[in-house]
Amino acid sequence: MTSRLSRWLRDPLFLLCLAAGLLAFVVQSGELGSADTMHRLQTTHWLWTSQPQVFPNEYPEFGLHGRGGQIFSWYGIGQSLLMWPADLVSTWIAHWHIFAEYEDDPAIRSILVSYSTNILVSVLTALVAFRFLRQLRFAESEIVAGVLALMLCTTHLHYTQNMQENNYIMLLTLAGFSFQYGWLRTGSWRALFLGCAALGLNLLTRVTTALDLLAAGIFLLAVLWFDKVRGRELWIRPLAYCKVAIPVYAFFGIIERLYNFYRFGSLTQTYIPIFARELRAQDPTLPANFPWSTPFHDGVLGALFKPEKSIFLFDPLLILAIVLFALLWKRLSSEVRAYAVTSLILLAGYISFYARYTYWAGDFAWGDRYVSTAAEMVALIAVPLLLRNRENLGRWVWRGGIALIAVSFVIQLASLAFWLPLEIYQMESFGHPTSVIALRFKNIVAFALGKMDAWGLNTEDMTYDQWDYVHITTWNLLPFLLHRVGAAPAWVVNMMFAIWTSALICLAAILRQLKALFQMVN
Repeated sequence: MTSRLSRWLRDPLFLLCLAAGLLAFVVQSGELGSADTMHRLQTTHWLWTSQPQVFPNEYPEFGLHGRGGQIFSWYGIGQSLLMWPADLVSTWIAHWHIFAEYEDDPAIRSILVSYSTNILVSVLTALVAFRFLRQLRFAESEIVAGVLALMLCTTHLHYTQNMQENNYIMLLTLAGFSFQYGWLRTGSWRALFLGCAALGLNLLTRVTTALDLLAAGIFLLAVLWFDKVRGRELWIRPLAYCKVAIPVYAFFGIIERLYNFYRFGSLTQTYIPIFARELRAQDPTLPANFPWSTPFHDGVLGALFKPEKSIFLFDPLLILAIVLFALLWKRLSSEVRAYAVTSLILLAGYISFYARYTYWAGDFAWGDRYVSTAAEMVALIAVPLLLRNRENLGRWVWRGGIALIAVSFVIQLASLAFWLPLEIYQMESFGHPTSVIALRFKNIVAFALGKMDAWGLNTEDMTYDQWDYVHITTWNLLPFLLHRVGAAPAWVVNMMFAIWTSALICLAAILRQLKALFQMVN
C-alpha cells in the first residue's frame, strides 16, 4: 500500500487530477451560480419526479408556452442530464432527518449537486486536456503547466465555481478533438466513435456547439494539409470519417429535435421564434428583428474590446497565445499549427454567430460567456508553447509572457471573490461603459477594509432582493456564505472552515509536489 501511494505521488497525471478535484472543491460557494443553472436543475428534477419544468409563478420571467399550453424551459437538456445522478442522490440526502430544520439558501441539494458535478467535470477536463496536449507532442512538464494554466489562469476557473454550461462544453469539445485526432493517427474506429459521441452530446447542451463539431472536422483536415497529404489520400480520410461521424451526429441531432418537438411541437425550428413572439407581446417596443437586433459590428467589437466583456481582459492568455502563434509559426509542428488555426476559426465563429444576438454578452455572466469557452480553447496551448520555446524567444517576450500568466491568475482569482451579479447591479447606478475587472478589484479592497459604503459601492439596485444583497456582500465561498447567512449551526460553519482550510493546504502541497517532480527531472 505504501509503495503504491508513493508511485501515485510521483505520477504527474494522478497529482494533476487530484489538484483539479481539490481546486474545484475549494472554490465552491454551494450555490449553482446562476438562475440559468437553477432552471436546468429543475428540468433534471422534472425528468424523474412529478414536478414541472417551470413553475407557473416563474412565468413570464422564465419559460415559454409550448405544446398543450404548458410552460417549458427553453434550454437544451444536456446539462440537466449531467446533473441527474447528483440530483437523485442529493434529493435523497436532503430529506435526511439531520437536515430537517435547515431550509435556507444555499440548500443542501444545491450544495451537493454543485460540489459533485463541478469536481467531476474538473477532473475529467484535466484528464482530457493532459491527453490532448500529449497528443500534440508537448513534454510532460509543458503539459502539466498547460493544464494548470487552463484551470487557474482562464475563465475556466470562474465557471468551476459558477456552474454554467461552459466547462461541460469545454470538456466535451476537448474530448471530441482528442479522440478524433487519435483516430487520425492510429486508425482506431473506437476513438472516432467516442470523439463523435462527445461532440454529439454537446448538441444536447447547446445547439450552437455545432460550431465545435465543424471545428473538429476542420482540425483533422488542417492536420492532413500541414502534413502535406494531397491527392487521393486527402479525400479517402474525410470519407472514412463521415461514415462514422454522420450517423453519430445524426443520432444526437434527432434526440435534440425530438426533445424540441416534445416541448414546442416543431422538428425544424428552435425556441427562438416563440421566445421572440412572447417577449414582443410583453414589450411591444422590442424591434421586429428581436432577438437579433444588435448591429453586427457592435457585437464583434463588444466581444473584443468592450471593457465590460472583452475576451482579452477576461482571458489575457488569449493575447499570449496569438502572439506566440505569430512569432513561432515556422517552428510549430503540423498538429499544433492545425490546432492554432482551428481554435482561432472557432473563436471567430462564436463571436460572429452571437454578434447580432440581443444578449450577445450572455447577460448575467463573468465576461462573454458565449465566447469564453472558445477563448479558453485558444489559450490552452499558450503556456506549453511559451515553455517549449523559451530559448527561441527574446527576453522581453518571455518576461511579457510570464507577466500575462501572473495577471491572468490574479484576474481569475478575483472572479471568485464575489457572486458575479455584484458589478452588474453596480453598473445600473454607475452607468456604461465600466471596467468590470477594475471594479471587481476595487470591491475586493473596499470589502476587505470595510469601506463599501464609504466608497459608494453599496448601490440601491443591490438591495432590491434581500437574498441577493446578502449573497453579493460576502466572500463567495461556502464557509463564508454559511457564516453570513447564519442559518447553519456554529459547529457546522466551523467544521466547513476546517475542511475548506485543510483542502486548501492539500492543494498547495500537491502543486508543490508537482513543481518538485519536474525540478528533479530538469
